[in-house]
Amino acid sequence: MKQFLITVAGVLVGLTLFAITAPLVIVGLVAGAAAPAPTPDRTVLGLDLRGGLTDQEPSNPLAFIGGHNVSVMGIEQALRRAETDDRVKGLLVRLPEAGMEPAAADELRGAFQRFRAHGKFILAHAQGLYAEGFVVSTYELAAASGDIWLQPSSPFQVTGIARQDVFFKRLFDAHGVVADYQQRYEFKNAVNPFLYDDYTPAHRLAELSWMGSVFDTALAAVAADRGRPAADLKTLVDAGPYSAEDARAKGLIDHVGEVKEAEAAALARAGAGAKLVEIGDYDARGRVGLSDAPKVAVISAEGAIMTGRGEGPALGGEETIRSDNVAKAFYDAIDDHAVRAIVFRISSPGGSDTASEQISAAVREARAVGKPVVVSMGTYGASGGYWIASDANEIVAQPSTLTGSIGVFGGKFVLGPALARFGIDVRGLSIGGDYAASSGTQAAMSASQKAAFSAWIDHIYDGFIARVAQGRRLAPDRVREIARGRVWTGVQAKALGLVDELGGFAMAVDRAKALAGIRGEAQLVPFGEKPSPFEAIGRMFGGRSQAVALTGALGDLADGPDVRALLAAVRDARLRQQGATVLAPSLAQ
Repeated sequence: MKQFLITVAGVLVGLTLFAITAPLVIVGLVAGAAAPAPTPDRTVLGLDLRGGLTDQEPSNPLAFIGGHNVSVMGIEQALRRAETDDRVKGLLVRLPEAGMEPAAADELRGAFQRFRAHGKFILAHAQGLYAEGFVVSTYELAAASGDIWLQPSSPFQVTGIARQDVFFKRLFDAHGVVADYQQRYEFKNAVNPFLYDDYTPAHRLAELSWMGSVFDTALAAVAADRGRPAADLKTLVDAGPYSAEDARAKGLIDHVGEVKEAEAAALARAGAGAKLVEIGDYDARGRVGLSDAPKVAVISAEGAIMTGRGEGPALGGEETIRSDNVAKAFYDAIDDHAVRAIVFRISSPGGSDTASEQISAAVREARAVGKPVVVSMGTYGASGGYWIASDANEIVAQPSTLTGSIGVFGGKFVLGPALARFGIDVRGLSIGGDYAASSGTQAAMSASQKAAFSAWIDHIYDGFIARVAQGRRLAPDRVREIARGRVWTGVQAKALGLVDELGGFAMAVDRAKALAGIRGEAQLVPFGEKPSPFEAIGRMFGGRSQAVALTGALGDLADGPDVRALLAAVRDARLRQQGATVLAPSLAQ
């Protein structure tokens, strides 16, 4: 405990000094970033994907300090500008050694293909491809480059897809925790790890189905890009792993070489005097002059869907979709007479049903005034993410986007008996009707409370079905067949009528222009407020004293391994609210 207090005191001193100096340092960084260096006449863009990707540009303008400055959409837009820039000759990509999110690979594959179609080259280098996550998707993107390099003696372990889920049921049973949740229906498996100790048949079926679809999509893309039969490629991949040298001999990659060798090769292809410029430093000013072109509004939404207004996450925090913010962006686009259409970029596994409906109402309003809305789905467009998409004129998804998950769950953790074992007694008081105490954590719901809660969950599910049936012009009974909380890939969803087209952001823009009758070029104009760097600085220090006080209060309690395990289990649930939630399972599980 003494060491803990010393540590806290040190942190407070450090924060005080940081509060004085950080704004000055950040102001300098912002000022320095305001004027990028001119792009050399012979440029190779550098793209490092090893630090992970968000789908969209971070809403926090200081995200670059925490290393979160690379996004799928940022890369797509930069390569779009570079396509017609004669100064840019090619692209050098540093690939992650493990997997990447499948739909991100799909989106960037399309961007790579368009870049190469304009006469540019791409060289992709990896320091190994390890059997972690969706490494087949990393290989899919590598194949789109046309020139794959692997570091000598590194592994080529692209052999399939494997994932694991951690089930907490036996831990909960041992410590008296009860997960008092309801699902609609058997495929809505976001809370299965708290209800069971293994996969249910429906859970197993759904997981293997979309995993198989992602694997087949990635291999088909690789086979097409490398010009070899898909069946032969699958046989070869299944027989792995291989060393880099063996992978080269079997035609799975093109070169074995160190990073410096790959860089030298890229610069040599670009011509004498070529320079490597990181894609974040690429300056394309003066090359996007379309001020007289019709406007297409671009509204971005990434993360869990929540009610209220948000101001962007703290450094390192996760992006969220705040319903007030997104709805306002739609109404602003509606009020702007120059806006002819809206592209709604969504990458969300869902969240609050009420927040989702608020956003959906804004989508319907845009359509009502004659402004077509086309959804472009990223990694996810599932559950609440599908709710907010379902009223659009058209939905465009990547082949590997996880979508659907039309379902709902809700409930609470009953922690009273578990905490009692550690000398913590939870008591409750209530007045009014029986349902008033239903959300308390001291005990499970009574029979009457459970019945009322169940009726509410049914009401939300029925509303979700109706929303999808109306938006997608499907019979309600048909929606019920393909709903039940099941997750589908974009390929599967298109066959079911849940999405209209398979493709990326560029296709969504083309469809929005066509629906609005726009011929030729259009301005893509972002709608949605983002805080200034100085507003973000101010928020960095909000709530600091409360956080320190809470840490001190919980320090001794969380000192035991049993309590730490329980707290970790509840934390990993990622269920930030009680009540009904329309949330899909995570790729990260």
